[in-house]
Order: sequence, then structure tokens, then C-alpha cells
Amino acid sequence: MSNNVLALGSLSPGRDLDGYVQTISAFPVLSQEEEKLLAERFYYENDLDAARELVLCHLRFVVHLARSYQGYGLPQADLIQEGNVGLMKAVKRFNPEVGVRLISFAVHWIKAEMHEFILRNWRIVKVATTKAQRKLFFNLRGSKKKLAWLNADETKAVADELGVSTAEVTRMESRLAASDMAFDGYDADDDAIGAPAHFLADEGSDPADVVAAEDWQRSAHEQLGAALFGLDERSRDIVESRWLTDDKATLHELAERYEVSAERIRQIEKSALRKLQKAIAA
Repeated sequence: MSNNVLALGSLSPGRDLDGYVQTISAFPVLSQEEEKLLAERFYYENDLDAARELVLCHLRFVVHLARSYQGYGLPQADLIQEGNVGLMKAVKRFNPEVGVRLISFAVHWIKAEMHEFILRNWRIVKVATTKAQRKLFFNLRGSKKKLAWLNADETKAVADELGVSTAEVTRMESRLAASDMAFDGYDADDDAIGAPAHFLADEGSDPADVVAAEDWQRSAHEQLGAALFGLDERSRDIVESRWLTDDKATLHELAERYEVSAERIRQIEKSALRKLQKAIAA
């Protein structure tokens, strides 16, 4: 197999998707023993050839997952590229001693990258910002049995299945069924009185102020990232879990994770925040 190991950069779906699929299909499906051996070589010896081989032999699975997201109107090649990034992240973090197959571990990383790509690029989903809304968006299509609108009983069944309110289901269904409108109305045959541009007032924002605000925000993000990187792993995880995620962890949840008291977690959090504030102010 080592003679078939290619630079990953040379494998890209690009415009010739069929050719890409044919190429990756030439890589064999690894047996459990072969996979474990390669994973151990990378995990214990940092053998990059072994990691590359693990990625190459699982590219076909990324294509399989990408095809399940065809309904979002995004290029398959782009979805596959994002899924490949997730696969590489999974290989980097895979521990061969856990006792599971790589693909069982990698599927979560692959889907996560594809979901983020869809959320960044699909017009309607930009409003799906919470964890519950994202879950609803990616499951509602599969839960609907027909193209027509859900009736009251069907809406309640979907809401119960996904753990959200019926109002959330109805709202998301409306977003999924919405159509685009040209902002300035140029695509219409008439004067397009209803175009969004007719309802917005020109506030006359100073371009210099806009650029300055964007520069400040970018600088603040960079400073925060650098400051977080300066923390130890436990402190960084506690701060991120408490402040930088939608589904924030409690002191008691983190106390169980690190097998210490909730008060100790609070002390670590307070110390980490003080360090962050000092680093950002410097």
C-alpha cells in the first residue's frame, strides 16, 4: 500500500467529481488489524505516512456522507472537501487503544465540518444559531414524510422526537420553505415595490468607522485567542466550557469531569479569567 500513498493535496474533488470518486475507490478497505497497526504507528511514532494512508483509505466514506446532504443545494465537491478536513482531524485525535474502529470515531468529526459549511453558506440557516435550532434544521427534512406542510399532529410528533417546541418546528419549516428575493428588485419585471431595499433607510455610516470597528473586533479576537493559548489545558477547557460555547457547562459538571470540587473549578475559572484580562490589556 505504501507505494500508493499520495500527497493528500493532490487529491481534490474539483470539477471532475467522477474522476475523484474513481481514484479514491482504488484505495483498499482496511481490515481491523491493518487499521490498528497504522493507527499505532501514527499515535506512538508520529508516522505521517501511516496517517496519510488512514485518511486515503477512508475517503470513500466521506463521499458517502456528503451525498446525504445533497438537498441543501451546495456543491458536492465543497462538501467532500470539508468532510475530508473532518476526517483528517479525526485521524489526528484517534486513539487506537480505545477499541473502536476509526470510522465510528471519525463520523462525528466529518459531519461536524459538513454542518458548519452548510451553516456558513446556506441562506436560510444563518438564523439557526442555537444548538437546538441546528439540531432541528438537520433533522426536520428527514422527519417530514411529505412535501406538504406538517399538520398539528405531525408537528407535535416531530417536536417530541427532536426535543423542541412545536413553535420552533413551525418556524424552522417556514424557513426551509422560504424563497429568496432580490434585495434591490432588479430581478423583477416591474418596479419591485416590495424589495427589501425600499424599506431600509440610509444611515450614512462613515466607512472609516466601519473599518475601524472591524479592525478592533479582529484584534480583540486575536488577542483573546493568544491569551487562551497561554493558559494550561485544564484552565482553557474550563473557560471555553463555561463561556465560549452555546451549551455552557456548570461548575458541578466540570467538577465531575476533573474529579475536584465545584469550588476548586470556580477558583481555577477566576484565576484563568484574571490571566486573560491581564494578557488582553497588555
